Amino acid sequence: MAKAGERVYMDHISAMPVDPRVVDFARPYLEQGHGNPSSLHRVGQAAKGAIQEARQRVADLINAESADTIIFTGGATEANNLAIRGTASRNARKGKRVVSSAIEHMSVLNPMKELQKGGFEYERAGVDEHGLVDLDELGRLVTKETTVTSLMYANNEIGTLQPIGEVADIVHEQGHFLHVDGTAAAGRVPIDVQAENIDLLTLSSNDLYGPQGVGALYIRPRLRLQTVMPGGGQERGFRSGTENLFGIAAMGEAARLASAEMESESQRLKGLRDELISGILKMDETYLTGHPERRLPHHASFRFAYIEGESLLMNMDMYDIQVTTGSACSSKTLEPSHVLLAIGLSHEQAHGSMILSLGHSNTEDQVPRVVKATGESLERLRALSPLYNPRPDDPSKRTE
Repeated sequence: MAKAGERVYMDHISAMPVDPRVVDFARPYLEQGHGNPSSLHRVGQAAKGAIQEARQRVADLINAESADTIIFTGGATEANNLAIRGTASRNARKGKRVVSSAIEHMSVLNPMKELQKGGFEYERAGVDEHGLVDLDELGRLVTKETTVTSLMYANNEIGTLQPIGEVADIVHEQGHFLHVDGTAAAGRVPIDVQAENIDLLTLSSNDLYGPQGVGALYIRPRLRLQTVMPGGGQERGFRSGTENLFGIAAMGEAARLASAEMESESQRLKGLRDELISGILKMDETYLTGHPERRLPHHASFRFAYIEGESLLMNMDMYDIQVTTGSACSSKTLEPSHVLLAIGLSHEQAHGSMILSLGHSNTEDQVPRVVKATGESLERLRALSPLYNPRPDDPSKRTE
């Protein structure tokens, strides 16, 4: 259906192509024989300096107090584990209770379940139909024994932005430490860890147009954690193992570019997003998921009656348009998305989802093509469904 060279990639929430400028910046750290950052000779110290420069650039992106608040990890999943398990274990004397929302990423939910096996109490706060956390319920669940409360800044499946400042007030009045998974939001919307009173913040290199396999954790000064990866003591002892010099340098450059370009790029993508939403919502039995206004600027998510999201994904791929359905990290299971179930959808409704997430390569002339391909795919798939009975006023069924 699609001609060669006409690819439209709208799955940036799953994986972002590495920015060529990031590759150019970091290439010398692969090709020019840089040393081990722990070595005391000049080659090793040069490598250490490159890591410190990257640390500062990541700190600047989120307005952290200093570069030393940033710990580099092997990705967002590792950073989430270090934040949750490390903080809960080190501070267990304050209380053995952890809380999250019901729509967190599995790299938050599963570490908390592991803590539960070790004697911690674990509670999940519900969300409304748009995915906003129930602040009243959160206030009841967070107690003086709650060591860690974890909430994502923005949901990767439905795009909803959480009221982090209000959440922080609740957590610090009732409990102890707030961890925020900023993976989906960083570089798309401004994050200020000091103004928003965030204790720990997870970041991902690839979600900033950097390479995969690198992440970072912001740790508020004087907050104590227990390592989940003991060894030689790198990264202030929180994450042992020789640092990924190329990946870390690249993440630093990606963070610098995100800081410089976030405002203009997010405004551009918001316009494209709104055009996509407007066009697709005109189709029969089509619904927006997530908050209509408090959402990521590059994110549009839908559910469609009478179809399977996986079938829609494959049909769109036939047009050489790449989209996703649910979280890429949990797509190997046939179970419906826990996020869509949490916002009140039935199992049947939750299976018919599609997420469009935009990035640098997307342009305005791609919007009508994506809308048209979506409409044709829906018509083709619904024609195979014995349950589908189009409305009399369905525009796709009208004749001239």
